Amino acid sequence: MSSPIRHSLRIPPHAAGQRLDQVLAELLNDYSRTRIKSWIESGNVRVDGARLRPKDRVLGGERVEIEAELPAEVGVEAEAIDLDVVHQDAHVLVINKPAGLVVHPGAGNLAGTLQNALLHFDASLAQVPRAGIVHRLDKDTSGLMVVARTVEAHTALVRALEAREVEREYEAICVGVMTGGGTVDAPIGRHPVDRVRMAVRDDGREAVTHYRILRRFRGHTYVRLRLETGRTHQIRVHMAYIRHPLVGDRVYGGRLLLPKGASPELVEALRGFKRQALHAARLAFEHPSSGELIECTAPLPQDMRQLLEVLERDSG
Repeated sequence: MSSPIRHSLRIPPHAAGQRLDQVLAELLNDYSRTRIKSWIESGNVRVDGARLRPKDRVLGGERVEIEAELPAEVGVEAEAIDLDVVHQDAHVLVINKPAGLVVHPGAGNLAGTLQNALLHFDASLAQVPRAGIVHRLDKDTSGLMVVARTVEAHTALVRALEAREVEREYEAICVGVMTGGGTVDAPIGRHPVDRVRMAVRDDGREAVTHYRILRRFRGHTYVRLRLETGRTHQIRVHMAYIRHPLVGDRVYGGRLLLPKGASPELVEALRGFKRQALHAARLAFEHPSSGELIECTAPLPQDMRQLLEVLERDSG
């Protein structure tokens, strides 16, 4: 059994000259380039109403309409993995994901993922694209994610995300002492050399992150961030870009930096913090069926709370 999916989007001006399949793979990174290519070849993709080939070059600014069928998930097994369900009804779930849990199965992570857990929680999610997952958190980021329980809810939530109608707020511990809050408005795209990483690029996709200071320490800052856009690794890339990378971020933060005169307790805590100190703390969206506002919060996980306590004692 398959599930219908629909997307309506506009090709950004900076994509001018790129192949259609390449651009759509970047814009819809929940789907593989192979799948997107097959949709284009099958006529499921219309660009300003016309049918194009995967290799055709775009001009930028075109309106793209996609109507296709997504096969039910196969090869992803249901697994009895505990879930922290913050909200649930017949249409949506909100999950508080722990750090260390991969969202989708992939190379090296074929089992033990959030998707496996969701299929065990509700077997009918096999009929919804990606078992209802509409946005991602990195493996080592904790916090809130919304999951659609029906195809209709999935379509509505994807559109709400694309229209920037879903509010997402995070809390993070950054390296260095910030002087004040602000906004990072810097486009993000694939790193030109390391394709696993993202980077600020002039030809990247628009990316905007707002941040404000919650607490300053001697060599670190505890911040709250609000995403205006949702690019891959956005907060991690933006904080590193302004020279305040997240504590524990081995990909974007570089080598471990210890504050001058750090206490032995703080040195041990920083060396032992093995993930990026990032938590999705608040999620708010319009319910896809009732239209009411759903607002969920999740407290900081224990590892981040403990690190803040050590930073507090070191600053005293």
